[in-house]
Amino acid sequence: MKILSIQSHVAYGHAGNSAAVFPLQRLGHEVYPVLTVTFSNHTGYGSTRGPLIAPADVAAVIDGVEERGAFPTIDAVLSGYQGAEAVGEVVLDAVARVKAANPAAVYCCDPVMGDVGRGFFVREGIPEYLRDHVVPRADIVTPNQFELEYLVGREVATQADLVAAARELVARGPKVVLVTSALTSDTPADSIQMACITADDAWVVTTPMLPMTVRGGGDVTAAVFLAHYLTDGAEVALRRTAATMYAVLERTHASGSDEMLLVAEQDAIAHPNEIFEILSVA
Repeated sequence: MKILSIQSHVAYGHAGNSAAVFPLQRLGHEVYPVLTVTFSNHTGYGSTRGPLIAPADVAAVIDGVEERGAFPTIDAVLSGYQGAEAVGEVVLDAVARVKAANPAAVYCCDPVMGDVGRGFFVREGIPEYLRDHVVPRADIVTPNQFELEYLVGREVATQADLVAAARELVARGPKVVLVTSALTSDTPADSIQMACITADDAWVVTTPMLPMTVRGGGDVTAAVFLAHYLTDGAEVALRRTAATMYAVLERTHASGSDEMLLVAEQDAIAHPNEIFEILSVA
């Protein structure tokens, strides 16, 4: 499969395309990475160096990929953090052009805007733009629970609430909603959940809670889920994504590293140990 991934890039560590491209390639997919920023490191360190890439320059790179005749062969477009509406417009234009060339192509959007405990960390106006313009155009969306609650405008307290909220998003356009970092009143103690919901099905997987915070985890999750979804469908993608992410994060936590050990745990990407049970809740 071939994937056009339009995201940020960091030289040090893993975030944006620096988190997504390697897992996609390790799973056998061809990736066309288009960069929206090129930073020394992710902003969680408190300081960073490097330029934002002008939306017109991002669009020019995409134009060049199209000129190589690639669009009819692209199976998916992947996007993550969108720092400005102008970048979002470039992404949506690319999605429309890829789908015109290949109607079977899918768009996977990680609607990055915030998280529990941190609140919103994107500039004013971006959450509304994602909700009103980007999410309805996506085939797959991968919000965390905080982002899901914003997108539907209400709290998600129970597992039933989570499924209902995800189905509300499905009614707006996406075919698949992957909810990450889910913690409801139904989540077992010392655990965290990931849920995959479509119009007809809903599955939940529970993994142990690790006492850590890591940047770029959502970028890896979206990429790994998309990679498996393209070849094996939503349920298998959920199971393999949960297995991969737990293995990567467990190894990272044990090492004390501030950055995910993606390369060290590449076997868990290519051959995930699917030890966590998937439960159907629909």
